[in-house]
Amino acid sequence: MNQRATTRSTAAARAVDATKRYASGGMAVTALDNVSVSFARGGFTAVMGPSGSGKSTLMHCLAGLDGLDSGQAFIGDVELGTLSDHQRTVLRRDRIGFVFQAFNLLPALTAEENIALPLLLAGRRPDLAWTSQVISTLGLGDRRHHRPSQLSGGEQQRVAVARALAARPEIIFADEPTGNLDSHASWELLSFLRQAVTDLGQTVVMVTHDPRAASAAQIAIFLADGKIAGQLVSPAPDTVLDRLKSLAA
Repeated sequence: MNQRATTRSTAAARAVDATKRYASGGMAVTALDNVSVSFARGGFTAVMGPSGSGKSTLMHCLAGLDGLDSGQAFIGDVELGTLSDHQRTVLRRDRIGFVFQAFNLLPALTAEENIALPLLLAGRRPDLAWTSQVISTLGLGDRRHHRPSQLSGGEQQRVAVARALAARPEIIFADEPTGNLDSHASWELLSFLRQAVTDLGQTVVMVTHDPRAASAAQIAIFLADGKIAGQLVSPAPDTVLDRLKSLAA
C-alpha cells in the first residue's frame, strides 16, 4: 500500500507541504517541517515517532483541531485552510470521528445512548441498522443497555469507538487509544479497529508509541524532527521497535 495517493479521490486525508511552529521558552519550535503525506480510504495506518516528532500535531492539523502556518491539509477534497471556524466545526462533526485515551462517556447514559448522542446533538437521526451492525461488530450487543460504571475499561473504549463509527465518518483519528487499557483490552480494541477497516470499510489513522499497537495496522509511518522518516508495510512489533530505536539514536 502506498501512502502517497495518486488522485485526490483515493485519499481520506492528506497534508501537502505542511508546516507548523510553536513558541516554546522564547524560541520557535518546528513541529511539522514541510510534511506531505496521504492516507488512503479504507486503510488502517499507525503514525509513530519519538516524543516531539510531530505525530500528534500532524493528526490535530489533519483533523482540523489546529491550523497550519503554511501548506495545506485536506479531508477528502476539502482544504481545511479555506474553511471558517464554523465550517470546520461542522466538517469535524459530520465527516470525522475521534477516539482518544479518555473515554468521555456520560455516566448517566447507557452505552447505546452514548453511541447515539453526537448524532442526536447534531440533529440527525441514527441509522438504526448501521448502529446495530457497529454494536454487533464491536461485541457490545449484550452491553448496550449498561451504563459506563457497569462496563470494563475495554468495553468503555469500545463504546467510544462505536460512537465514532456511528456517524459513518470518512475517517477516524485515534490518539493513543490504548493508553489507558491493559494488554488484553488493548489488543481487543486494536482487533476491533482492524475489523472496522476490513469489515465496515472504515479509514483509521492512529497515533501511538506502542510497537505492538502499531502491528495491528496495515502500515506504519514514522516521523522524526517534524519530518516523514519512512514507513513499514505490515509492521511487526520487533521491526517497529528497531525503527523507533534508530530514530531516537
